[in-house]
Amino acid sequence: MKHFVVVAILVIASTFAVHTGLDRLGLLPVQASSQAVAVDHLFALQIWLISSLFSLIVVTLLYSLVVFHRKKGEVGDGAYFVGNSKLEVLWTLVPLFAVLYLAYLGAQSLGETRQIDPSAMQIKVIAGQWYWQFQYPDYNIASTELYLPVDRQVDFQMTSKDVIHSFWVPEFRIKQDILPGQTTELRITPTLIGNYKVLCAELCGASHAYMEGAVYVVSQQDFDAWVAKQQSSVSVDPVLRGEQLVKQYGCGACHSIDGIQKTGPTWKGLYESEVLLADGSKVTADQIYLTESIVNPNAKIAAGFPANVMPSFADVLDQTAVNSIVAYIESLK
Repeated sequence: MKHFVVVAILVIASTFAVHTGLDRLGLLPVQASSQAVAVDHLFALQIWLISSLFSLIVVTLLYSLVVFHRKKGEVGDGAYFVGNSKLEVLWTLVPLFAVLYLAYLGAQSLGETRQIDPSAMQIKVIAGQWYWQFQYPDYNIASTELYLPVDRQVDFQMTSKDVIHSFWVPEFRIKQDILPGQTTELRITPTLIGNYKVLCAELCGASHAYMEGAVYVVSQQDFDAWVAKQQSSVSVDPVLRGEQLVKQYGCGACHSIDGIQKTGPTWKGLYESEVLLADGSKVTADQIYLTESIVNPNAKIAAGFPANVMPSFADVLDQTAVNSIVAYIESLK
């Protein structure tokens, strides 16, 4: 009995020591959403369980090695045990109830994170290789940067243009896969003003690691000011509007305007030039060709460049926006 008491005391002491060490490591980023509270509660419980299980196994093992090792001069065998039914029942029932309890807590936290606020602001998220676009239907604006007002729930309606992506802001904790051809939902209530990053948490291709987007949680006043600025910055000049759209959608990551070849053809001098295609034919880069290349990029592949890299913007840009981008490309003589 003495050994059980000593081991129990050592296990408890070790549990608190291990938990303290793990807690001081700062394993989780800052908590920046109301949904993160329920998730962090589960993390905290699991860290306690990890600490206790680690201590139970390691302390018992080390104690046994030190106390019950064969002493000098001992040559006989140790005591032989056939089994212990009570112990076997105990280590079956305890994990069973622990798993059931964790399942209950998981379902409870899932319900908390999916609660709907009737006044939630809707934002449509478009994910593609390899970019993020955020549309604000209530304000008729779109951006590649995500601005969120603090303490207001956001209802994300998300879809993918190509492959499976996953929307994840670590400080918000929860994440959601984004599927092509389907709309998935995610509800977040930011609670901490600051700058964050949205990451893709699903391997989605060659540039997956660089699929990041800026996230700004701001006051309602600053959010209203940003919306007003976005609405007023929409230029009526198609060339200037096209330049704004190109920057907004990150087209410069694949297409240069100075003649340097990137993942895609350069736009400098492209308009009305003769383009050699992958099938050996040639086509003039007129308005029809440029428009088709935006809405159906795999229809005609330029020689020397891979297919299936550029996503279609047919469902992202309306015809006016496409015409503005074409006008901008025309201006790059």
